[in-house]
Amino acid sequence: MQQPNSSAPDVGDSANGGTPRHVAIIMDGNNRWAKHRGLPGHEGHRAGEKAVQRVIRGCLDQGVEILTLFAFSSENWRRPEDEVRHLMALFLNALSERVGELQRHRVGLRFIGERSAFSEPLQHAMAVAEAATADHQALTLVVAANYGGQWDMARAARRLAEQVAAGSLALDDINADTMQAEIELGDLPPPDLLIRTGGEYRLSNFLLWQAAYSELYFSPALWPDFDEQALAEAITAYAGRQRRFGRSGDQIDALNGRDTTC
Repeated sequence: MQQPNSSAPDVGDSANGGTPRHVAIIMDGNNRWAKHRGLPGHEGHRAGEKAVQRVIRGCLDQGVEILTLFAFSSENWRRPEDEVRHLMALFLNALSERVGELQRHRVGLRFIGERSAFSEPLQHAMAVAEAATADHQALTLVVAANYGGQWDMARAARRLAEQVAAGSLALDDINADTMQAEIELGDLPPPDLLIRTGGEYRLSNFLLWQAAYSELYFSPALWPDFDEQALAEAITAYAGRQRRFGRSGDQIDALNGRDTTC
């Protein structure tokens, strides 16, 4: 019987020695962190930016190859106007201040999402930061800004439909692989480990296609309190899991050379 097309990673593709190649994080809890301290919400986002720096260092130390951060969702425009304005100012300031640090650590920066909704100065700063770090490979840092998983898949489907309409793609050739080629991050390994902070248990429209086989880890820590140790704990939990990708546990043990007869 012919096997159905699948973009699922194979066993052994995702981790080396228990370390995930690709970690994705939903950074949740900035507002609650600030509220607990009697501070305005933008102070929570400012503290959250410091947590980003700690986690980047942690990923470099742990040997993670790709870190994807959910910075601003397509639904976050619904937040209070003052909060969104502070977020955009913090985003722009962080880009101008942190690019040099990323360069020193050989971190390559790229953005995913619909950036046309941002101001021209912010779009320009994003493009400059990407270009300045394009050749760095110690860690790929992906920032999802004005991003939504449903938007991502709908855009990929529209691109495939355009190719069919133009006659460059046959309808029968649409499958998981052709979809993968049009999706954001389609050129990178999918997330092995997806972390959400803040004690919530949902994906919030983040990397819905890419996270199909991700191991999920939910931390009670609010994002500004998440640090290198918390990241190490998440990676330790990941290393203790068996990733099967549709196979049985016995098959995985056999592939890994373990004796399952005892």
